[in-house]
Amino acid sequence: MRERVMDAAHELTCADGWDKTSLSAVAARAQVSRPSVYKEFGTRARLGHALVTRETRRLLDDITEALGTADGNPRDALETALLLVLTVADRNPLLRSVVTAARPGVDSLLPYLAARTDPLFDGAHGLLRAWLDERFPTRAEEDLDVVSDFVVRTAMSHLVLPTWPPEVAAGRLSRTAFRVLGEP
Repeated sequence: MRERVMDAAHELTCADGWDKTSLSAVAARAQVSRPSVYKEFGTRARLGHALVTRETRRLLDDITEALGTADGNPRDALETALLLVLTVADRNPLLRSVVTAARPGVDSLLPYLAARTDPLFDGAHGLLRAWLDERFPTRAEEDLDVVSDFVVRTAMSHLVLPTWPPEVAAGRLSRTAFRVLGEP
């Protein structure tokens, strides 16, 4: 039932935006009672958090897969992962709905991505930091922390306010990260 409710919330949010998605509408779409939705999630905010958490897990799985690509070339792998992240806003209806809802007076899911750093920021930062540790075991921890933080924050910022096409941004971010690490 939990997945059915989250699927229904996902569909409604993608179609109408989070600000127009009520627990009553979600219950009706999922074909469950409204009290069942309240029992499972408690509040609309908790349903929103669960929805963003699920979508984040899916994205982090995709990022993990992308970081394993590029025939062992770490810079190419990072660029591939960044391109995935930067294009997902256009291809993922829920994320697009979240990002484009960042208008004053709109009840959006954006706070779950931006202000409440878990799960996306923390998950992406931890994932990238572990990946960098494996590739650069002799680098200073501070350097790896700075690179991880820079890449994740800049990619998230670019999702909200892009300055370059995703391909350009992914290449520039990857090259900059590797320059900080002293890699060509």
